[in-house]
Amino acid sequence: MLRLLPALLLQSSDYSGGPSLFTMVFIGSCGLALAATFIVGAWKTFTKAGQPGWGALIPIYNLYLMTQVAKKPGWWTLLMFIPLVNVVIHIIVGVGIADSFGKSAAFGLGLVFLPFVFYPVLGLGEAVYRGGRW
Repeated sequence: MLRLLPALLLQSSDYSGGPSLFTMVFIGSCGLALAATFIVGAWKTFTKAGQPGWGALIPIYNLYLMTQVAKKPGWWTLLMFIPLVNVVIHIIVGVGIADSFGKSAAFGLGLVFLPFVFYPVLGLGEAVYRGGRW
């Protein structure tokens, strides 16, 4: 009987081939945790820069606030929706935000590619908003 068990399990019609409930809950929980850390970090970063912290919760408005913190024109927010151009603009804005807080360009790249790590470091750390060189 024990030899037939694997064969019976493979013939079961209950298996749909999709991810298990545990996998979906785990991935969803990780995504929510990363989003929450980004929101908290961006909220504190915006507050330090004299912008409304709640702006981190509003999807397009937070991009506008990022351009303001980076001392770039507000219309650059529109450029963040053009494919391929958006990558360059995000990098420029990320480096501008880092510069506004006295951080290096490498830190700005961290803001772009690992925002859930670098925004909390910037917002909750000792960094002081200096306004950038623009």
